[in-house]
Amino acid sequence: MARNKQRDRAAAAASVVETVDGGLAELIPDRERPRAWTLLIDGAPQSHVDLDDPAHLSFEYQRRLGHIADLVAPPNKPLQVVHLGGGAFTLARYVAATRPRSTQQIVELDGALVQLVRRELPLDTGARVRVRSTDARAGLAKVQDGWADLVVADVFSGARTPAHLTSTEFLAEVRRVLRPGGFYAANLADGPPLTHLRGQIATAASVFPELALTADPTVLRGRRFGNAVLLASDRELPVAELTRRVATDPHPGRVEHGRALADFAGGAAPVTDASAKPSPVPPASVFR
Repeated sequence: MARNKQRDRAAAAASVVETVDGGLAELIPDRERPRAWTLLIDGAPQSHVDLDDPAHLSFEYQRRLGHIADLVAPPNKPLQVVHLGGGAFTLARYVAATRPRSTQQIVELDGALVQLVRRELPLDTGARVRVRSTDARAGLAKVQDGWADLVVADVFSGARTPAHLTSTEFLAEVRRVLRPGGFYAANLADGPPLTHLRGQIATAASVFPELALTADPTVLRGRRFGNAVLLASDRELPVAELTRRVATDPHPGRVEHGRALADFAGGAAPVTDASAKPSPVPPASVFR
């Protein structure tokens, strides 16, 4: 017990706490990895970064986004990626490490958070990563047509995805930015009765012909609040390989696509700018 308390005190002393535009940011050191950190905003875990091993993805949903980045193109092929939402730049670091010479753009509204991450968790000097401190949709509008192999949406404000990043109009902008055959991947959060998640599937289906969804089975069954990663494209998706990878994760997940995914959406209507709402507020128990 005494040793545990000593470790807790040491971790607290090494933590970095700073107020950013989105709330109170905390960088908590990982006790098992010497140069790894978890970023929290107002107590909600946002990102995990290992500076010694940027290809290590600790969070369940980040591993699934990593699988998608792996499958968008043949191994080692450089990518052009747009990240909507920066956090601690976890996935951008992953792509830079696994696909050298990739060119990436991060759009992160919270300028103070960007400064904190750059100072405390600096990017590798060889990484081709540009960071813009602006609204995700406004930043996306500045990306040229057909530029990106992959667009990743992982934007949360107060643990909720803003309404204007949930609509058909937003996804039309995403599709404009993607080159033919490119992937769109979104980190979504929802709980029972999964109204938001079903609506996002319907919205994506109105813009992209091919969809897949991966999540923990308990989330898909509506038994708890959690993350789901939506994948969309204008080409056939590598569903079999994605399913294999997700099934062998430390926390195995399930992949839905085709008729099963359409049935899961249950006739939900696509979301437009006029009807859009933020994603639901997570229950307090999620972050305990």
